Amino acid sequence: MSIRVRLYTVLLLMTGVVWLSACVWIYASTKERLEHVLDARLVESAKMVSSLVGDRPVMAGFNGEAASSGPGLEAEPMEAPSYERQLACQIWSVSGKLLSKSDSAPVASLSDHATGFQNTTINGAAWRVYAVIKPDLGVRVLVGDSLQVRDRLVDDVIKGLLYPAILIMPLMVGLIWLSVSKGLAPLERLAASLTARDASQLHPFVDRSTASELRPMIHALNSLLSRVQSAREREQEFITYAAHELKTPLAGLKTQAQVAMRSTDPEVQRQALKRIEQSVDRTSRMARQLIDLAAVEAVESVARPEQMVDVSTLILDVAHDLEFLQKSRGVQVIYAPPHRARPISIAADASLLRLAIRNIMENAVQHAPCGSVVECITQVTDGKLSVIVSDEGPGISVDEQEKVLQRFYRSPRSVPGGSGLGLAIVKMSIERLGGTLRFGGPAPRFHVRLEV
Repeated sequence: MSIRVRLYTVLLLMTGVVWLSACVWIYASTKERLEHVLDARLVESAKMVSSLVGDRPVMAGFNGEAASSGPGLEAEPMEAPSYERQLACQIWSVSGKLLSKSDSAPVASLSDHATGFQNTTINGAAWRVYAVIKPDLGVRVLVGDSLQVRDRLVDDVIKGLLYPAILIMPLMVGLIWLSVSKGLAPLERLAASLTARDASQLHPFVDRSTASELRPMIHALNSLLSRVQSAREREQEFITYAAHELKTPLAGLKTQAQVAMRSTDPEVQRQALKRIEQSVDRTSRMARQLIDLAAVEAVESVARPEQMVDVSTLILDVAHDLEFLQKSRGVQVIYAPPHRARPISIAADASLLRLAIRNIMENAVQHAPCGSVVECITQVTDGKLSVIVSDEGPGISVDEQEKVLQRFYRSPRSVPGGSGLGLAIVKMSIERLGGTLRFGGPAPRFHVRLEV
């Protein structure tokens, strides 16, 4: 169901409920007020008739026998009551003789009660009767009101109020539909603007003249467009760099292979094969780091469950993986776990933590001088884990500490063959883990600290 239909349906239902509630309230309120007014009229009429009787005896216009029988005097049900003949009046003697009555009153007594109000039924017709006794004259005045006429009066008043509302209902339905359409017009314009854009138009929407209810959506869209734009720029940069970096070693591989094939000198062949090996190592390392970078970026959009990670075991595994690089560089990695009764374990994404530690340790081995030692230390302070990797390499100057965290940046002092991705991968991994990356340490050793 569309928002338009849902909103229209809800408004109609709510309007209908309010309208029906108003009708019920108007009916009950009007009936109560009319009955109060009509009761007050009965009291005034009865008092007026009793005051007219005064202190003069009432002379019956007919004898006692005529009071009980005679043509035209039998009580008959009223037909189609009108408002003009709504009230009926009777004057009875205390002894029970009918002394006088109005034309609309039946012959039978309207009521047998002494004073006050009473509802009675005479020949199937319901009456509301008010009685007044004049003891000094020995008469009783009864004034009755036909409940059928009362109900008809209430119904006519309610109809007079509700018929215009019923006639207005189609107009109200049309106005609701028009209001819903006008209210959703900004959303339709936004949808049309989105549809008209192509994949290259990622500039933000301007929300100066936009409805305030749509501004949070536009801000969210602008934020999404900004992230998509950044992702596309990183992707283009990634593709451009990868194509360039892969092209260079592949060309060198082909050249060195041709040299080895054409030369008959064993020394030339050995040097060519050595360069081929170096190119393969560089290409393999760069390909692995590109894959690592893609894996770290994927964590931003896909939630991965945390698990308890044994940090000491993870560091030893990373050092074992770098054993060939250590031998080729003439560098030794030393890790001394802290003396603890239990191993150091933290709840984290094991793959991200491994990527961060591996790239820091590999970077240290790459830049450490031959015959030196790369030290790895773990500390736990205030519930936070610190992994400190130090080496005797050239380190990173203060001016370059922000630059080396950018992708594909290579310091002029870096060793040949680097890709410029190692520290960028570390930074992204640590940020995903909610930690920090710091540089420094006293000379002659340079420290890189990971805090998680």
